Parts: sequence; C-alpha cells; structure tokens
Amino acid sequence: MTRPVEPASRYDLVVIGAGPAGLSAATLAAEAGASVALVDSGSRPGGQYWRNAEDDSSAHLQHARRPFLKLLRRAEAASVVHFGRHHVQTVLADGGGWVARCAVGDEPTSGTDISTVRGDQIIVATGAYDRQLPFPGWDLPGVVTAGGVQALLKQHGVAAGRRAVVAGTGPFLLPVADGLLRSGASVAAVIEAGSPAGFARHPRAVVGARGKLVEAASYLLRLAVSRTPYRRRHAVVRALGTDRLEAVQVARLDRSGHPVPGSTSELPCDLLAIGWGFTAQLEIHLQLGCAVGRGSDGGLVVAVDDDGRTSVPGVWAAGESTGIGGAELALVQGEIVGRAATGATVSTGLRARRAALRRFAEALHTVHPVPPFLLDTLPDETVLCRCEEVTAGAVRDAVHEWGATDARTVKLLTRTGMGWCQGRVCGYSAALLTAQLCGRETATGDLRAYAERPLAVPLRLGQMLK
Repeated sequence: MTRPVEPASRYDLVVIGAGPAGLSAATLAAEAGASVALVDSGSRPGGQYWRNAEDDSSAHLQHARRPFLKLLRRAEAASVVHFGRHHVQTVLADGGGWVARCAVGDEPTSGTDISTVRGDQIIVATGAYDRQLPFPGWDLPGVVTAGGVQALLKQHGVAAGRRAVVAGTGPFLLPVADGLLRSGASVAAVIEAGSPAGFARHPRAVVGARGKLVEAASYLLRLAVSRTPYRRRHAVVRALGTDRLEAVQVARLDRSGHPVPGSTSELPCDLLAIGWGFTAQLEIHLQLGCAVGRGSDGGLVVAVDDDGRTSVPGVWAAGESTGIGGAELALVQGEIVGRAATGATVSTGLRARRAALRRFAEALHTVHPVPPFLLDTLPDETVLCRCEEVTAGAVRDAVHEWGATDARTVKLLTRTGMGWCQGRVCGYSAALLTAQLCGRETATGDLRAYAERPLAVPLRLGQMLK
C-alpha cells in the first residue's frame, strides 16, 4: 500500500476508515481501476478489529490474521494510497465531489497540521465503538470497556488487571476473556446476560454462519480448560470498591431480564471488562445529511440501498455504520460497496453471503439483548454522564419536574453528552432512559440528539485557522 508524499489533487474515491469494511472497499475499488485514497486515524490499516495485526508479537491475539495480511497485500498491489494518522474532522462538498479535512498526528489535537483529501465519491466506513450502560460503581477505576481491554492487549500486550471479570452480553466477551487468559491474567468468570441456547430458535441463521459457531466453541473450550466459569443469564449489578474496583456483585436474571431476588453473590477482582454490544460511529454520515434509522439491535444506523448508497448522491457507507454485524459481514459489505461505487458487477453469491450474515446478526441481537433492569432500577445517585457528572436522578428531574419530552431537551437541561466524549459513552443510555420516562419507545430523534456532532474529532483553535 502506497503512502503519500503529497496528496494527489483528486482521487476517484476517498474511503474513510481502514477497518475490515474500509480496507475491503478500497481494495476492490482500486482493483476495478479507480484511484483510491484510504484515510484513517490509525498509523497502519486494520481498524480496531485488526489493531496491530501486522506485528508478529500480537499474532496470537488476532482474529483472521491471514485474511487481513492477504487483503493488505492486495491493497498494496492495487496502489491504494494510505493516509495514516489522519483524523477526519469534517467532510464538505467540493465542486461536484468531496473534501475530507483531517487533523494529522498521533492524536487529533497533538499538532496543528491540517491535510485535505479530495475525491469524486466517498465511502464512509467508520465502524463502531463500545456501547456502555451505567450501573452503581461503573465509574470506579478498574471498570473498563471490553473493547478497551482488547485494544490494550492487541496494541501493547498489556492486561488491564490481574484478576478479571468479563461481563455484559454477546459473543465479543469470549475473545476478550481468551485474550486475558493468554496474557497470563486470571479470569474469575465470564458473566453473560443472555443465553446462547437461544440460537436454537434461529436455525436458518445458524446454518448460514457455521464458522462463527466453530470460533465460539474454540473460546468456550479454552474457558473450560482454564476452569473459568461461564455464567449464562447473569449480570453484574454493582461494582464495589473505594478508590478502585475491589469486587463485583453478580445476580441471576429471570426470563424477563431482571435480577432474581436473593441470587446476588460477590466476586473479588481488580478488573471488570464490560460490554453491551456496539454503537455505530455516525458523525460524518450525519454531517453529510445521510438518512438514518434504527438497527436490529435498537441502535442508530445509516440507511443504505442494496449497493450501499446513502441518501446523499456520491456518498456510500459500509460496515458497522449500516448495522452492527461483525467483521466478516463488514468485509463482505465493503467488497459490495467497493465494486458498486466503481460500476463493477456485484455477484449474486456475494449478496447471498451478506444476507446470510445479516440473518445471523439479527438473531444475535435477539439472543443477546441489553437486559431492561439496567435502566429500570438505576438509582438516582448513579452518575449517568461521567464527563459532566450528571446523575440518573437529574435526567428524571428534567422529565418529571421540567417537562422535557425528548432527549435533545434533556441534553440542554442537564448537559448530558456535552463533555469531552460528546455523548459517546452516555448518549445511548440517556436516550433510552428519556424515552422510558416519557412512557414511549425510543425514537430515532432521541438517539440522534447524542450522535450529531459538528466535528467528528476534537481540534485546537489553531487548527481552525488553517
């Protein structure tokens, strides 16, 4: 893959995001004859899923490393131009095409350099990040997102703790626990709120994604060999400690997803790796005016047609931003969009594979939902927005005392989502809690209130002058 000395005046296609979807889309488009710029915040391609996958020292922690290296070689052979350490702030219309304005550096605010990358069309494949929900003690040091724990392992070979509990819901918990075990950490238990037995009600989806079951079985075997308990239909209800995490309270969940009275027990630990699925990263899509809707997991996603076109001409989307479904689905979507954006033929077999993987993703979201008790029983004093120190009680007051009827009004009254993370951590739970307090289903507008941001990344005032 080539690295630019000076950006070309204009590319046929600019791909934002070098994870599975973006790398796949860029490669297929370049192989079809297009000039392609691949823009990403990381120094090397791979995204979060293939973080540091080129480094042999982390090979034992990587998923599908060989396909990644093969795809990377194809991208290099096709002369995809990689703009690493480019943090896209905004994308603007530019004479019938598009210009991506990027802060250059290890972090978006680490310097004052600004680069612009222009293209006739644009594919946005910005992926997703950990979806978190509040619970008592979740702001203690030692409580870390499951994705954060995995990133530390892959990038630096560092386990975030010595005795861990991995909790939440969904199959991502298994590779996180596996990575911790491989790093030498002790895993006290994996706490799964759902039950994989629920896949029995989705036989067609399971048959279409048999490889995922084999992968899950390999992780479960490692848990069994290490004698790590795997508790289904259980959840962490409280993190305990004074200055940092010392233990967690775990409760068994009933069929409705609420804790069974009298079932609570404690597990000593110094690390809680917790994850409730993922949230699509949509800042750039929303900046461009792309239509959005609700995904099968209840989150906000960008609306696309069968080829990956958004509602904005010349703008395409691929990967998790179109619906959370995992790396394999993102790869297939990237290939479809990369071909379609250059006018190349998309085979019916490729579309059929995407359909099968989507069925599995929809079944997964059904089998592993977020348990309702997390917001139903959230104490008033629990901090919901950590940046602005807004409690759940303040959100309830905004609705009951001040008459707020939507998430945007709650945001204005309480400052939820207005801190450093700009709602990436608290936005989903604030939107759900607001709708619940208003006695209605969560609306697209509730989620959008915390997903829209004028800039996709932070910037220095000096960068605004360039």
